[in-house]
Amino acid sequence: MSKSASESQERNPRGIPKAPFIADVAEFLGPDPNPENALKEFQAALAKYRYMDHNLTQRRRGLEDKIPDIKKTLAMVEFLQERREGKGASGDDAEESDDDDLENDEDSTKPLTTTFELNDTLYAEAQLEDTDTVHLWLGANVMLSYKLPAAITLLRSKLDSAQSSLATVIEDLEFLREQITVMEVNTARVYNWDVKRRRELREKEAKAGKVEAKAS
Repeated sequence: MSKSASESQERNPRGIPKAPFIADVAEFLGPDPNPENALKEFQAALAKYRYMDHNLTQRRRGLEDKIPDIKKTLAMVEFLQERREGKGASGDDAEESDDDDLENDEDSTKPLTTTFELNDTLYAEAQLEDTDTVHLWLGANVMLSYKLPAAITLLRSKLDSAQSSLATVIEDLEFLREQITVMEVNTARVYNWDVKRRRELREKEAKAGKVEAKAS
């Protein structure tokens, strides 16, 4: 495929080139056909598509692992924020007595007993004091502290970004697999055309040889 042809190729929104379908092999190869070069170009294009497919598949797995973790972290931070603001008892009757209010206030100030994950199958118990700050892992062994509202905003932003990226990756994977199929079909069509052409050439040469033998 020439440089000018590759530059004019249709592409998807992320710049992945669309594979052209070869409807007429003879027209595609031109008056001086060279199927070997065409097949080499197809194999090179297939290798690039498969490489991108492999990378995007790995990225998809990473995002599918990351999104549930973000959701769990966000749910926990939102819970801490609601507890701090006294919204955890939103279903309680508004006309409770002062004694009940006092008892609920005391319960809301008690440390929260919970478990947290140390490893995939290892958990530890801890008591969470009332706090307005959480520490979040940002990757690359970096942890920063955030106020609860800022942490919620950050986590929601990261969740939206991760979900958008996952949708884009899935769309690109579907597009790539369509292009891989098209290139595999092109390869088969050119190969079969070349096999047929070679057979016809041999038959012509054989007929020509018989005519020459009769003439002699």
